[in-house]
Amino acid sequence: MTKWTENELPDLTGRTVVITGAGRGLGLLTARALARAGARTVLGVRDVGKGRRAVAGLPGTFDVRPLDVADLGSVRAFADAWTGDLDVLINNAGVMDIPAARTADGFDRQTATNHLGPFVLTNSLLGHVTDRVVHVTSQLHRQGRIDLADLDWRTRRYRGMAAYRDSKLAVVLFSLELQRRLDARGSVVRSVLASPGIARTGLAAHSRSNIVNRVRFLTNPPELGALSVLYAATQDVPGNAYVGPGGLGGLRGHPVVGRPGRNGRDEVLAGRLWEATADLVGSASRRAGAG
Repeated sequence: MTKWTENELPDLTGRTVVITGAGRGLGLLTARALARAGARTVLGVRDVGKGRRAVAGLPGTFDVRPLDVADLGSVRAFADAWTGDLDVLINNAGVMDIPAARTADGFDRQTATNHLGPFVLTNSLLGHVTDRVVHVTSQLHRQGRIDLADLDWRTRRYRGMAAYRDSKLAVVLFSLELQRRLDARGSVVRSVLASPGIARTGLAAHSRSNIVNRVRFLTNPPELGALSVLYAATQDVPGNAYVGPGGLGGLRGHPVVGRPGRNGRDEVLAGRLWEATADLVGSASRRAGAG
């Protein structure tokens, strides 16, 4: 089987791509590759100065804009400022196994970064999207569970890795329900999932064991991890395709098209999660407006 590489990216001249969390790691590698292929690449980052330095002197067209996906005010400001078409939105920003913390909106920071912020950003920008939305998830979604009564870890004892797994399952279910809604209205826009496998990046820096970066025989170098995102963003894949490494356990290797875990294919749960998420972020909006 031929191993897909960055060299097979199509000419992306004239296309616009937004990628969140693109100031470093997989996001930056993805942004660089897309720009080299001709895309106008918009980096949504928390630190604009660092983002600009990261792409300074690189070939291609970059536009660096402030965006903190854990802050719904920042998300909405980014979306409100957008004009014109957007070919591809890549929800890449994420955190893993971080200590318990609350955002300015009062949400669990890990849930907000990995699920709530991307949910609001996608829905706010969807009217501009012409091709697809790519959601970066993890193989660990297969071990996640959704507690619809406590998405935000308010009543349960917080566990960082469990919150990570659950948030990545939420990402998969969000894609499933988004694709159902797009199909129902006859849209050509696709919702696509990408898993980089276990990529050796700074994502696991807060993990107590940092085992992701120590067990190297099970991990992908960052350049290989980014290939799954690039494939999902540019290749002709069906709606709700799951793109991830083709090696052992989907943990490493070149990208192939597979499918998510069983819980990530639960259409009823996906619909209920959408409604619960909309209620949660809507409540935050109402609280902010009341303030």
